[in-house]
Amino acid sequence: MRAIRFFLAASAALTLAACSLPGNAGEQSAPGAGCNAGASLGQSEAGLDQITLCVTSKGKTHSFSVEIAKTAAQQSRGMMFRTSMADDTGMLFPYSAPQFLSFWMKNTYIPLDIIFIRQDGRIENIAENTVPYSLESVTSTGPAVAVLEIRGGLSSELGIEPGDKIAWAQ
Repeated sequence: MRAIRFFLAASAALTLAACSLPGNAGEQSAPGAGCNAGASLGQSEAGLDQITLCVTSKGKTHSFSVEIAKTAAQQSRGMMFRTSMADDTGMLFPYSAPQFLSFWMKNTYIPLDIIFIRQDGRIENIAENTVPYSLESVTSTGPAVAVLEIRGGLSSELGIEPGDKIAWAQ
């Protein structure tokens, strides 16, 4: 009996450890596998709604837990004053209509990849490793309906590039 309890406890511990290992932004082996785009994840510590966002690139799907900056005030603050960002997290800035978008890094302490998303859900362009505190505008190369911010350099590490597909509940 003691051996069975030990085995069950050890199995549970290994399962939990495997689920919490740092990985490649929730990388899945097949497109869409295990990534439930738009699934509600409750609210973040900052009080923003969180959902699951899926990026499909080169036959792999990467899952991110993203905060949604919906209001003008939330969008103005964005990632300002934050000192870190996990590889499987991000912030999504949705807009009601396609438009040329421009962002800056004022009061942003960490480098970010700023990903501009077209109306068809494809990536328009990526501003990689943006410079913290910079007042220079980072702009979309075409009309976009959303922007995804992730840790600086992560899009290159994961092979995410313009033309890749992004899915979330719109």
